Amino acid sequence: MSRSLARVAIVGRPNVGKSTLFNRLTGSRIAIVEPTPGTTRDRVSASARISGELGDRMVELSDTGGVGVVDRDDLGPLVEREIQRALVRCDVILFVVDARAGVVPGDAAIAQRLRELGKPVVLVCNKVEGERFTWEVDAFRELGIPGEPFAISAQNGEGLGELMEELWRVLPPPAADEEPPRPAFKLAIVGRRNAGKSTLVNALAREERAIVSAVPGTTRDALDVQVEIEGEQFTLIDTAGVRKPTRHEDAIEFFSYARSFRAMRRADVVLLLFDATQPLSAVEKKLARYIKDHYRVVLLGANKWDIVRAGLEPEDYQKYLLQELTGLSFAPVAFLSAKSGFNVRETFALARELHENAQVRIPTGELNRMLEKAVESRSPSAKGQRVKIHYATQAESSPPTFVLFVNDPQWIGKDYLRYLENRLREIDALAEVPIRFVVRGKKKETVEENR
Repeated sequence: MSRSLARVAIVGRPNVGKSTLFNRLTGSRIAIVEPTPGTTRDRVSASARISGELGDRMVELSDTGGVGVVDRDDLGPLVEREIQRALVRCDVILFVVDARAGVVPGDAAIAQRLRELGKPVVLVCNKVEGERFTWEVDAFRELGIPGEPFAISAQNGEGLGELMEELWRVLPPPAADEEPPRPAFKLAIVGRRNAGKSTLVNALAREERAIVSAVPGTTRDALDVQVEIEGEQFTLIDTAGVRKPTRHEDAIEFFSYARSFRAMRRADVVLLLFDATQPLSAVEKKLARYIKDHYRVVLLGANKWDIVRAGLEPEDYQKYLLQELTGLSFAPVAFLSAKSGFNVRETFALARELHENAQVRIPTGELNRMLEKAVESRSPSAKGQRVKIHYATQAESSPPTFVLFVNDPQWIGKDYLRYLENRLREIDALAEVPIRFVVRGKKKETVEENR
């Protein structure tokens, strides 16, 4: 996020509703909401619009893991480290407690810790659904947090208006350039568990934004991390490691799995990262098919290249990928090591170049001249039928989408579209991005072919 935005951190014990409040204030479903303690591990950040009497303000809102959580994978100290970073960076703290549970020793310990920081703290009593729990709010005054406690229901949205008014009041004065800069593009990093996705995000962000551990499945949410490189803002999306749905242990894994695929759909470029020391699995092949079917601009990343077996050359590995990921034969391959930093910046530069290439617009005249030469070299075969391609035009970019107007769409088969695709790839900008065809006839019949 831009430093011009005020920063607000949400903290509290496990299962008090921090992620529900985060999603409610950001108007999204970024953070996974599950009754299992310790669901949130990383520091999840997004921009949120805070409304008050004086207007609207944008803030950088951060959701954090539960303070004092006993993590089943012994990642508690790493979760605590991310909580501390959020507290150090923020301007205002939303301290969330569970009104139904009442005051517990964990709340008192957190309150003491927050008072020592000397930062504005707003006490948020969550899960106040119904008048009976409203009476429980006064009990939290004993925590010693200045100001009135705010009774809300993050799940139902009750009491959020008053909470935002108070937040507006305690925020630092707005900066002149408070609106968040629009990212140049979004890069989603996907792959199976322990491929090195979070390590790569941290290397590009030049700070530890995602928890890195040898424990498989450490990352759960799809984390949007804003980075600035060479004066431009970019969004990196770190996703949970994907494995077969039949092996999901709980609802958390299921939601992580679904968010990984959603991240690919909303990204401008997908970096399919894999451990080059291991053979490709069914997971990478499934991700590759999904990327192809959804026309995503893709870069293949061979991570841990610095420790691959001796004698393995990049050319040999590219041939291996061509055999295993046949649908992505057009995609370039980057050889890198996220841990050592080898080729990390070059990989990002290649992803940015692919994004720019996918925006290309081919003039209609140039496109039809190329199409005419292609038809002269090889006409569509239609079992004696006279097939005529009238003209073509580019309808969209990212991915480049071309509409072919023909006399009868049913006679334009996949083989011929593949031939036209290869001819279009002679244009430099189209050599390494997905190409999509839509075939239309005189009577508005339409055949869509995804390549």
